Amino acid sequence: MIETTTEGTRHRNGNERSLATIIAEIKEELKQFVHTRVQMVKAELQETKSVAKIAIPLVLIALVLFATAFLLLTMAVVVLVASVFAGNPLAWFYAAIIVGVLWLCIAGICVFFAYNAFRSHSIFPRLTIQVLKADKVMLQTEARSHI
Repeated sequence: MIETTTEGTRHRNGNERSLATIIAEIKEELKQFVHTRVQMVKAELQETKSVAKIAIPLVLIALVLFATAFLLLTMAVVVLVASVFAGNPLAWFYAAIIVGVLWLCIAGICVFFAYNAFRSHSIFPRLTIQVLKADKVMLQTEARSHI
């Protein structure tokens, strides 16, 4: 327990501490607090970076393969739709328009769901932010209890 007297700050055991000593201790604790939080952010970002080093090349390969498959499947669907208009001189045009509109609708639906997924999730380090919020509440509670 700390008692405040005209002589200075005194602990229960009778040792006196100067205001400069208390400020130095607070400063050191604040440095340790900030250092810990910075290390947490660095660790989370390093983890994300290591995962990205593996995932990005795989995503690029997948995109190339999906694009190839998409073009081949689109050609097949256009041929199928064109066969419905057999005998019409504009069969290929109609088929291309129909398939293009179909892909446009599917793409719009995908964009809608992707937008909602990104909107609902943060890309920032969540754990660090939660810890900082908890620290803020704890500091506010401590400040109120000493008033």
